[in-house]
Amino acid sequence: MVVVVEVASTVPLPREAVWERVASVAGIQHEMLPWLLMSMPRGTEHLDVDTLPVGQPLGKAWLRLLGVLPVEYDDLTVVELEPGRRFREVSRMLSARRWEHERTLSSVDDGATQVHDRLTIEPRLRHGAGATRAVVTAIFRHRHRRLARWCAEHPTSP
Repeated sequence: MVVVVEVASTVPLPREAVWERVASVAGIQHEMLPWLLMSMPRGTEHLDVDTLPVGQPLGKAWLRLLGVLPVEYDDLTVVELEPGRRFREVSRMLSARRWEHERTLSSVDDGATQVHDRLTIEPRLRHGAGATRAVVTAIFRHRHRRLARWCAEHPTSP
């Protein structure tokens, strides 16, 4: 069974500034805190989404509950990239045969940006669809709230 989750929100910064934030390791980490911390694969810590090699596996990024307990990994591969606007990652995870994350940024009125995440997941557990949908939805709503709060607090800086 395949699970699809979509979360969208509008944040009060222009698309270019939002992209600079969401494409950075610091931005990714901030969105997940305090519940999760994602360690980047060895040798990629200095990269951001714009400098990742497209189509090449990067290795495992571990997700740690409360920054300490490893609970999941993401075997990262960015397969599509439109710098400043969109990326699509297709990976394997401990809990999913396939994890696909597409994030798209669109400019909207008044210099704001719509952030849209679409996640397509094939859970490894046959009856895990409901739990997967609930957990992924909660995580991405949390990420959107954290990003919106950060954008409101940093109106002129990325």
